[in-house]
Amino acid sequence: MGLAAELRGFLPMYPAGMLTRPADLVTARRLAGSLRADGVPFGCPRGPRRTVSDLLVFRLDRGDAPPLMVKHPRSPRAMETLARECEVVQRLERDERLGTWRRLVPQVEQRRLHGPLPLVAQRCLPGIEGGALVQRFPQLAHPVAVSALRAIRGLHLASGRREEVTARLGGWMDPQLAVLAQEVRWCRRGHGADAMVVLRDRLLCALSGRSLLVGWTHGDFHPGNVLLTRDHGGLLGVIDWAGAVADGPSAVDCYTFVLTMRHQQEGRQFGRVVADAVRDASVRPEDRRLFAEAGELVIDRQGETALTLLAWLWHVAGNVAKSARYGRSHRWVAENVVPVLSEVAAQGSP
Repeated sequence: MGLAAELRGFLPMYPAGMLTRPADLVTARRLAGSLRADGVPFGCPRGPRRTVSDLLVFRLDRGDAPPLMVKHPRSPRAMETLARECEVVQRLERDERLGTWRRLVPQVEQRRLHGPLPLVAQRCLPGIEGGALVQRFPQLAHPVAVSALRAIRGLHLASGRREEVTARLGGWMDPQLAVLAQEVRWCRRGHGADAMVVLRDRLLCALSGRSLLVGWTHGDFHPGNVLLTRDHGGLLGVIDWAGAVADGPSAVDCYTFVLTMRHQQEGRQFGRVVADAVRDASVRPEDRRLFAEAGELVIDRQGETALTLLAWLWHVAGNVAKSARYGRSHRWVAENVVPVLSEVAAQGSP
């Protein structure tokens, strides 16, 4: 690795909004103008900001019509992510099994992923992001979690069926492990590479022969991807569907939500929270009660730990696939990848 690439690993992951805002506002106005040429009337762009996933996003109001959320990809990787999200949303809209659940998915009104000003314009759903809501009103943490988990379980039950999953495990692990090995240098050699082998063996051993619910799986179901009412935390929408699959391990969504909620509430990195759960061979009793309230089946500790690890794998692999910022950030890798794989390696192969 060159010196420049090594130094980039110490830079902040999140774009400096104060520095980029003038240029972002100019780009947002150009994007809004290109939509206006397509006959869409609206006001000025609101709140343009860059995301860690290489997107420029902003809101456009349209009078009496629902406002739009416009997403502009700033890298080829972000372009692929947007294209994937559009495909998933279209599949969800066509899935008759989901019935009224589809109202929770943002509709794509414009998709233009070619030319000098690529964009996707989605209809804004009402509500406030779950992470922001809980940060402002900590007393809503429990009702928010129950509302979100029950809602996603509705998707799982409407689309899923219980299966013996041995034959599916490779497809649920190998692409994610390959992404980590490609994007995170620590995972490619030495201790990290050895730990990846142990992780795969452990998941295979713990999940082979089990019967799990297989169906639509969001893949990155965390508080920031749900929209809720401000008063009682009722769920109004679910966003960011780029990582969703129609035949995934649905329990991963519930585990991801509970673990990321704990990460946000405690102010600790996600990888540290997961490493603790793996070390203790158990999620916390209060988290297990949340699963029960949401209708998620409680299983034995070996399966519980395996699903915790699988949820971690999907979450971190999804992040590094969306943006190179994650994999090259020394701090993010040290806090979110190394602790989990080190704990897995310390416990050894099954």
